Amino acid sequence: MKVQQIKQRYSIIGSSYELHQAIDIAIQVASTDLSVFITGESGTGKEVFPQIIHNLSSKKHNSYIAVNCGAIPEGTIDSELFGHEKGAFTGAIDSRKGYFEVANKGTIFLDEIGELPLFTQVRLLRVLETGEYMRVGSSKIRKTDVRVITATNIDVANAIRKGNFREDLYYRLNTVPIKVPALRKRKKDILLLFRKFAHDFSEKYRMPPIKLDKYASSLMENYRWPGNIRQLKNITEQISIIEENREITSEKIKKYLPDNFLKNLPAIYQNTINKEEFASEREILYKILFDMRNEINELKDIVKNINTNNNDNQINISRKFIDDNLAYENYQDNTIDSKNKDKKNIYHENEKFEKPDNKIEDTEEIMEESLLLKDKEIELIKKALDKHKRKRKYAAIELGISERTLYRKIKEYNIN
Repeated sequence: MKVQQIKQRYSIIGSSYELHQAIDIAIQVASTDLSVFITGESGTGKEVFPQIIHNLSSKKHNSYIAVNCGAIPEGTIDSELFGHEKGAFTGAIDSRKGYFEVANKGTIFLDEIGELPLFTQVRLLRVLETGEYMRVGSSKIRKTDVRVITATNIDVANAIRKGNFREDLYYRLNTVPIKVPALRKRKKDILLLFRKFAHDFSEKYRMPPIKLDKYASSLMENYRWPGNIRQLKNITEQISIIEENREITSEKIKKYLPDNFLKNLPAIYQNTINKEEFASEREILYKILFDMRNEINELKDIVKNINTNNNDNQINISRKFIDDNLAYENYQDNTIDSKNKDKKNIYHENEKFEKPDNKIEDTEEIMEESLLLKDKEIELIKKALDKHKRKRKYAAIELGISERTLYRKIKEYNIN
């Protein structure tokens, strides 16, 4: 069966290479009895792949059981998987078959396998190696012929290093690995999924489907989606119910995207922020402000030589200034607005941050040179717009900034 047929049969939406590769591996391995280990972040749709494998296998007419290992208490997980005998423990008033016995000749899918206790991992390894197991409270060895498919969203290598997951079990489960890509790595599929969900909810709630304007679409494509497809579906449903205007703008979308800006800060600040070192956002802001002060002092020396460099060097220097300052401005827009809009008060609120005396005398000089850089910004923006025939999207790419930031700069500098 071809990938496209599988997508239609299981309502899988997307055209990314990684997604097609995962489906293709599932199709190829289905005809074998090999163990399959599925990895991927929570909400990526890992649960559909065991169904594909089972329904294309020789065991498709037998039982298929899906078990969420993380939802079963540690004290009862052995009983659930392998069964128990009457009187094996308090409350065991009768004998009971486990999932491995019920799924004999079929397929069992163990989701969140990383949550299994170590002693249960030992029993699972024996089943995989020999097909043998014992019920809780019994010494009788039983046999099962079941295909095991597992999935997890944890870093298994890290769990092995910490002693939370058996290395021999991992190698036995990982006979055929399938990696399900995160939604942020499938940017072209985000709007396809959104339209599908919007159409489904319009039929469910009997109302017109919601639509995104171009800025909202861009925002959706560039959001990180930590909850992946599940998060996208939930947000689409919320918007479909709550918003009366069916054309959704970027401002409305922001209300439904938690921590949108903090998760998309430029990399220069993401790498400098140590979450364990700082107890609050205000302390993070203090560090960034002082880092920026050091960068401005460095820029001062660079600007002194800017007129002696050729045009290409000028453009590169100006771009760096734009990138650094825009990173700072974006952080200010989204952090200071919610915490403290008056940057001057920051120095008075914490005594440990004092302005060095040896920097005060340079204040006037920095401001004068900043005006020159403003002119360079305007000049570069005009050149980029002329080069790309006033198309802001391509001009923003040329300048190395976002389209939203370019629009704000055009408005700020009153560029026609």
